[in-house]
Amino acid sequence: MPKETAVRIAIVTVSDRASRGEYADVGGPEIDAWLRYAIVTPFETIRRLIPDGKESVRSALISLCDEEEVDLVLTTGGTGPSPRDETPEGTKAVLDKELPGFGELLRQAGLAQTPTAILSRQLAGVRGRTLIVNLPGRPASIRLSLNAVFPSIPYCLDLIGAGHIETDPSRIVSFRPSR
Repeated sequence: MPKETAVRIAIVTVSDRASRGEYADVGGPEIDAWLRYAIVTPFETIRRLIPDGKESVRSALISLCDEEEVDLVLTTGGTGPSPRDETPEGTKAVLDKELPGFGELLRQAGLAQTPTAILSRQLAGVRGRTLIVNLPGRPASIRLSLNAVFPSIPYCLDLIGAGHIETDPSRIVSFRPSR
């Protein structure tokens, strides 16, 4: 029986101040904790802490998708309207296919928590055999966002030929059509 290969998940925190060490990265650890709570299949995480900006995001995503061959990239931060918030621009620059439903659902879920969620510009899409999803930067918003979109992520990974993920159904129910 072949050994099961662990799914590779990259967590990219996008923040000028955290990348300079001016404050702790809180978004990356929150994503990591949520994944360990929800996923039951073996997986490994690859962490990156990068400054804001279109080019830094673009470069990190290309490296993770094309060289590291990760199955899933979850970014946190840089999705607002501030001048340095360019995570969506860096992400869009590397996508083969955009999946607009993710951004729509992320904003809808966020609006249930705060009226300023409408300012968020999160998006998602596919590069090769990697799914990339932009998440907000605040821990409570990250949890809310992952709870909203993660039911679709395992099936999306199946469809693009990425690694297979199973979740603990008592924590998050993944949807896959019946065959």
